[in-house]
Amino acid sequence: MNEIIFFGRNQFPKLFKNESNKITKPIQFKFENENENEKQIKQISSGNFSTIFLFKNGKAIEYLNEKDSKQNPSKIQIEENIQKVTAGYRNKAILTKEGNVFAKGEDINPKNTNEFINISSLIEDKNDRIIQDIVSGDSSIYLLTSNQNAYGIGSNDYGQFGFDSEIIKKTEKPILMMKNVSKIFSGNTSQHVFLLNSNQELFGCGYNEFGQLGLGESRKETEIQKLIKIQNIPKGKIIDIQCGFYHSIILIENQNENPKRKLYSCGYYRYNGLGQNQNTYKFTEIKSSLFENDDNILDFSIGNAHTLILTSKGKLIGFGWNEYGQLGTGDTKKQSIPIQIELPKLKFYVSNYRVLCGFNKSFLYYSPPSFSNLEEDLIKLFRRKEFCDISFKTENGEIISAHKLILKYRLNQNQNEKLQEIISKRSIKESNQIFEMIYSNNSKINPILYSEIKEIISSNEKIEETMKRIYLNENENEKDFIIERKEKQYKFPKLILTMRSELYRGMFLSVTEDTSNKVTDYSELSEESFQILEYWIYSNQIKDGIEITQEIITELKQKIDYFQLNQTYPNLFHLLLRKFRKDQRQKKKLKLN
Repeated sequence: MNEIIFFGRNQFPKLFKNESNKITKPIQFKFENENENEKQIKQISSGNFSTIFLFKNGKAIEYLNEKDSKQNPSKIQIEENIQKVTAGYRNKAILTKEGNVFAKGEDINPKNTNEFINISSLIEDKNDRIIQDIVSGDSSIYLLTSNQNAYGIGSNDYGQFGFDSEIIKKTEKPILMMKNVSKIFSGNTSQHVFLLNSNQELFGCGYNEFGQLGLGESRKETEIQKLIKIQNIPKGKIIDIQCGFYHSIILIENQNENPKRKLYSCGYYRYNGLGQNQNTYKFTEIKSSLFENDDNILDFSIGNAHTLILTSKGKLIGFGWNEYGQLGTGDTKKQSIPIQIELPKLKFYVSNYRVLCGFNKSFLYYSPPSFSNLEEDLIKLFRRKEFCDISFKTENGEIISAHKLILKYRLNQNQNEKLQEIISKRSIKESNQIFEMIYSNNSKINPILYSEIKEIISSNEKIEETMKRIYLNENENEKDFIIERKEKQYKFPKLILTMRSELYRGMFLSVTEDTSNKVTDYSELSEESFQILEYWIYSNQIKDGIEITQEIITELKQKIDYFQLNQTYPNLFHLLLRKFRKDQRQKKKLKLN
């Protein structure tokens, strides 16, 4: 079941028959096809000319603007499982589970603007064609590869790819912008972009007439045509950046402040999408009594010139341009400062909702997070060449690499030669599928191929069992990073830490910092807490034989934030709390008896 709440410009006249072209109060969005109403929503992306709804089952449908939406919405016919959709002003793109990106639009395929083409296959470096994330600009699409390289395709009118727009006006093939990128940020009406590297250093380029890049001075240049480091970033971890046409807003998390998450904006104040009453040329905090100390910001989104914020107490806060009622305030008056929006009663927990500002329209929708798991983490890292230390040759002579450590524990003894024989008869795509099945033991990826490799896989054990065998392994040569607690040293494989923790991922993938002999000190952690944390990193499970206390829960909750652990659901904190409460109930029963 899904829940979608809509307000703003009505581009769905067949769905909202009795409404004008301006829906100024939040109302329920219901698909015409009842089957669609039963499917769980994964994501919504909305530009000026279309809105795309992506479902958890990997299928997507697209509503075009009001001239065409009187007909049934069209299904997006992509054979592969769709993971993400993004709609810009003139272009749109689809990211699949295979890591392919299909895009269409006048800046992508001008000969046939309605045809999806595989733009990831156009990247010159064949080893860089597996895509991890996609982001839309106004007339550009940005790709983040599994090797952490950022590419741009489409319009470079304002130097938004980091190159002189007089030399490169437009590109119909992805062009490399920057290496060692962890996240890309832009917006469906913006002509500027931000790139964040693994050291939390932020770079930006593109249209800057209104100070959208937050460089910290009154704007002397309209266009920034080379990537420039943004110096005036508030202290804390960058969680997200959203870009409008006139402004940008950044979400910063700082564990030492209350509230822990704060919003900062820069750009042009006239349309007040930035929540300030004057132009701000550096990122400046958006202040309001609505942001309480014990209320955290869960999600936020900005459109062309309006902003919506969702908090952990279920408050929806908005400000900015409101010509079509896209703020949901019941009128079309512009709001200069943050204001709370009255919502219908939500069906589900607020932490599972997301906000989306389209072009003059808004959505609040229920979308439980897709928590990462060990299988997904392993497959992502299989695509990272930094940790690949054994190579295999495909039928076309192309090289595909894997992790020797993982293969050692996933295959029967001395099966690498047999694996090479199988790979040598397969294409690069099938070889990728073979490794994904070895890593995850998921035969559904390709049942025919799986029947060929199942004899060389060591057993039907779950990934957690493989990880525990690595954990228990006494071969110290395979564990190449030291974590210290008091006078005792613990060795971990960098591969496992990179897979499980954003903190160590940034550390080990840094191109500027030498971490070869770096030691992390966890002396403040108790022995029991460290054992739980260590076991969890490998297995997603609570270690037996340790009594869970309130002190351990408090201690580990802080360390979960510090480690930036990739959490499954229920996560470590919730499992500890559940086990603690269960133990307490059992103790009470024993006392009563």
